[in-house]
Amino acid sequence: MLNDVQAYIDSNEAVFIEDLKTILKFPSVSADSKFKQDLLNCADWLKKHFEDIGLTAEIIPTAGHPIVYAEWLGAPGAPTVLVYGHYDVQPPDPLNLWTTPAFEPTIRDGKIYARGATDDKGQFLTHVKAVQSWMKVHGKLPVNVKFVIEGEEEVGSNNLDLFLEANKKKVACDVAVISDCPQYGPGLPAITYGLRGMYACEVTIHGPNRDLHSGAYGGSVANPATYLAHMLASLHDKQGKIQVAGFYDGVIPLDDDERTAYAALPFDEKTYLNDIGLKVGFGEPGFTTNERRWARPTIEINGLYSGYIGEGPKTIVPSYAFAKITCRLVPGQTPHEVGRSLETHLRQQCSIAIRMDFKEYHGCEASLVDRHSPYMAAAKKAIKTGFGKEPLLIREGGTIPVVKTLKDMLGVDTLLLGWGLNSDCLHSPNEHFTLADYQRGTKASAALFTELAK
Repeated sequence: MLNDVQAYIDSNEAVFIEDLKTILKFPSVSADSKFKQDLLNCADWLKKHFEDIGLTAEIIPTAGHPIVYAEWLGAPGAPTVLVYGHYDVQPPDPLNLWTTPAFEPTIRDGKIYARGATDDKGQFLTHVKAVQSWMKVHGKLPVNVKFVIEGEEEVGSNNLDLFLEANKKKVACDVAVISDCPQYGPGLPAITYGLRGMYACEVTIHGPNRDLHSGAYGGSVANPATYLAHMLASLHDKQGKIQVAGFYDGVIPLDDDERTAYAALPFDEKTYLNDIGLKVGFGEPGFTTNERRWARPTIEINGLYSGYIGEGPKTIVPSYAFAKITCRLVPGQTPHEVGRSLETHLRQQCSIAIRMDFKEYHGCEASLVDRHSPYMAAAKKAIKTGFGKEPLLIREGGTIPVVKTLKDMLGVDTLLLGWGLNSDCLHSPNEHFTLADYQRGTKASAALFTELAK
């Protein structure tokens, strides 16, 4: 049965690419209210597409952008698979750095260029196309399927948890599948079994009630920019180890098997650094580059602002300075505990000469999936079918909050099956997705349904 499905995927490659182009044309930017109607249009297209391939589908309104839900439950006794994805995308700015317009999908050198190509429209669409192929060839699937495709992932998924909490029976499943992560490298498929968590905040340092003339006031009042620079520098030592008291408390270390497996991965550090324009790496002593970026916690300064940054000089003492900070968390840490430790540390650096405001944003715990589960074994076989080689097992440094949510709310593990690449420029100009991986991912997804049915 699977052979016929795979043949259908091959014969409909051009059709599937046209459908990918269609969904990529929607400028579904969730962060910008001017695109609200475009998000609604994209959701409507998805609903109709699900219905066209034989699923029951509906658009579920939220306080923000809608969720598209679809299902086919015609395999009594078989496992139920929940596929999660998101149809919203990052803003395309800066527009002048795109070779071709962000929402005019263009194929060059076997890749399709458009915002959302790999994050996440192209990746989740592979599972839609796999379902379509089964339905067109056999009129049924070997498993039950449910799709939850949201429109707010790029702005924090504020309404997703509310939907899941209110619809536990509706979304109940045996295993979840997400393709919103990368392969290990070109031609090196991977299953991600661990994700870091997240804690985000903003710090503002207030000084005088207005910008001051640096000649008239300089040296007699605290400069918020200088003070903030000292405070941020205190977060790490010169080797990159975090100096916040209690930050590492509870961190679950990598086991020996994992460290051995990471060391055996094909990894060229020189190439890795050259690709991002660096000659030397940096980070917490005692750990390799892969260990640092996948399995160790971090504090990163994401943005800084103070005073005058226009052309030419302006001699002032600025009235305020602020920084955006995120922490990537690993198993054993919680956003609340990390946030309290970070805020306490920063306040300890303050004096009566300044005032500090601390604002929290979103947070999420890290996720780990059992590397030896039968679902993982099924995914390995499916990926070998689709890509022609065994997948590597890796962690990823990024965060997908819904993985922890699904575990906490539904008690299910998630298979993180990445078809894209870190080099696909997701969140950057010229985002793209290799069409061969779009095809291979669709075949792997079709095979996954067979393997999970077993």
